[in-house]
Amino acid sequence: MRLVGENIEVGVYPLKQALSISEELGLDLVEISPNAEPPVCKVMDYKKFVYEQKKREKVMKAKASKVVIKEIRFGPNTDDHDYEFKKKHGEKFLKEGAKLKAYVFFKGRSIIYKDQGEILLLKLAQELEEFGKVEQMPKLEGKRMTMFIAPKKSK
Repeated sequence: MRLVGENIEVGVYPLKQALSISEELGLDLVEISPNAEPPVCKVMDYKKFVYEQKKREKVMKAKASKVVIKEIRFGPNTDDHDYEFKKKHGEKFLKEGAKLKAYVFFKGRSIIYKDQGEILLLKLAQELEEFGKVEQMPKLEGKRMTMFIAPKKSK
């Protein structure tokens, strides 16, 4: 088998000799590539390797950001004051780094105002343009028209 590692002369050794070398150094013999010809083994402290690997995974997990989705609901005939109030909330959500899901809910016969709902969502997207970018344009799904806005990356 081919032997690699720190403080070791890289070369091909028989199994018994490789084991004796690892025991002399007080380390473990770990098979890295069993399908290679000859198989490759590394002399290292396996417990330390596993510990460092877990530590790296923990750091990576801590760096990963959780995606929070906040929702804002409108009606097709939402008046200006309510619209402004909800727009301020949307602005706050985007500043906090959360995704924004804005939707217009059509009750009963209000589905005839689809165009008003779309105009409302596009107006919202245009006014929140400096805080986030539209991830999905308004799309009608059943009785609701949905649009997603993702926050802009802060420097």
